[in-house]
Amino acid sequence: MKLTIGILQADDVYSELVDAHGEYPSMFIHLLESSARHQEIELVFITYQVTRGIYPKDIHEVDAYIMTGSKKSVYEKISWITELSEFVKTLHHQRKTFIGICFGHQMVAHSLGGEARLASTGWSLGVKETIPDLSGHQNLYHPSLPRRSFKLIYSHRDQVIKPAPGAIVLASTDTCPIAACSLESHIFTLQGHPEFSPEYAADLFSLRRKVYPEETFHLAMTSLDNSADQLMLGELII
Repeated sequence: MKLTIGILQADDVYSELVDAHGEYPSMFIHLLESSARHQEIELVFITYQVTRGIYPKDIHEVDAYIMTGSKKSVYEKISWITELSEFVKTLHHQRKTFIGICFGHQMVAHSLGGEARLASTGWSLGVKETIPDLSGHQNLYHPSLPRRSFKLIYSHRDQVIKPAPGAIVLASTDTCPIAACSLESHIFTLQGHPEFSPEYAADLFSLRRKVYPEETFHLAMTSLDNSADQLMLGELII
C-alpha cells in the first residue's frame, strides 16, 4: 500500500537548531517512517511551504495532509495565515484526511467555527500526561487512541478554548482541557508534538529560556527525562 502525505509547513526551525535537528518536515518523516516499519506501507511525502504561499496544484495530489506547529498564532492577521485558514475550510469541505499538530490543532478550531487564544495558564512545556476523555461518547472515540493516559511533548502558549462545531474532545492535560480532537471521520488533531525528540525539545526550550517563567522552564527540562509515546502516536496518525 502506498500513502502520499502532504506536509503543510507552517514554520521554520530556528537556524541555530537546524544542523542538529533538521526542519519540521524531516521530523515528521522520521516519526512516520519509524512508526511504519512493521507495516506493509510505502510512505511518500510532499512538503508545501504554506508560509511562502506554496500549495498543491490539486488538493487530491496527496492522500492526506499534516500541518506542523508554528511560532505564530492562528488568530494573527497575517496574509499567509488567512490563506491557510481558507485552505483548511476547503480540506474540510472536501472531507480530505487531515492531521493538525499544535498550530494545526488550533487552526482547525479557528477556521471551522471554534476558537483558539492565549491560555490563562500560560506556557505548557515538556512531557505531559495526556488523559483520554471517554465521557459520553465511547462509541465515537477513535478506536486506535489508547483508553489509558499517554505521554507527549508539549510546547505552546495558545490553546483551543472552543472546539469546532461537531468536534469531539478526545483528551486533556493538566493545563490544556482540549488537547486532542476528532471531527467526523477525516480530521484528527493534537496539541502536543509527537514529532519532537526530547533532544530537540531540550535545545528549543534552552534557546527560548528567557521567554519562559523560570519554574516552568526547569520543570519542563526535568520532564524530558520521561519517555514520550511518539511512536504510538505516529502509528495512530498513519
